[in-house]
Amino acid sequence: MSNSSVQSVDRAIAILEILARSGESRVTDLAAELAVHKSTAFRLLGALEQGGLVEQSGERGRYRLGFGVVRLAGAATAQLDLSRESRAVCERLAERIGETVNLAVPRDGHAVNISQVRGPAAISGHNWVGQRTPVHATSSGKVLLAFGAVALPGTLERYTPRTLLSLDEQLAEIRRRGYGYTVEELEAGLNAVAAPVRGPDGSVVAAVSASGPSYRLTPERIPEVGELLSEGAREISQRIGYYR
Repeated sequence: MSNSSVQSVDRAIAILEILARSGESRVTDLAAELAVHKSTAFRLLGALEQGGLVEQSGERGRYRLGFGVVRLAGAATAQLDLSRESRAVCERLAERIGETVNLAVPRDGHAVNISQVRGPAAISGHNWVGQRTPVHATSSGKVLLAFGAVALPGTLERYTPRTLLSLDEQLAEIRRRGYGYTVEELEAGLNAVAAPVRGPDGSVVAAVSASGPSYRLTPERIPEVGELLSEGAREISQRIGYYR
């Protein structure tokens, strides 16, 4: 990113902070506070207005924060609520299953882990928090795919010889059974199971998963772990407002 682009971003952020502080402001006042020409302030406001982050008030030439800010704040709050409300459940699941438990949400065609709890058997291991993982090769991703929280990308990468590139049958089975799993599809020697978490409107907003080495989290254990995760996912769903 060029210096001028960075400067524009900094100024746009400054405008949002000024409007948050003052409620609303005229273009000339914003330009003066930013120490820029009025035309520059107009250009920045135009870009923010197009994104719904600012809007003109009743008096022409005066601006205030737009509902796009509320939307972004709501999304951030929802993610924080989800992470906080799921923590105790994930800790209990990690203890009972004995493996690492993650909570993942859909983001830009990927499953992104927002929290992680290590089980007693997971002395060390990979930190998945903040990582984007491929939806077709992870248990969380498959659950998000099965319930329409994310779309299948056009090109699927094969990560191991066991990575599935045709998923229709398995996604239908996930919807019927209520949980999904992978057997060495993302990494050799790594298995995982996941169940869907629903928001207040009933849509799937996240997936809670358990992952571990294939010699411990064996295919024979998958049904048992799937039921435990499904039970935990229902509790998380209730904690964030889903009561059906």
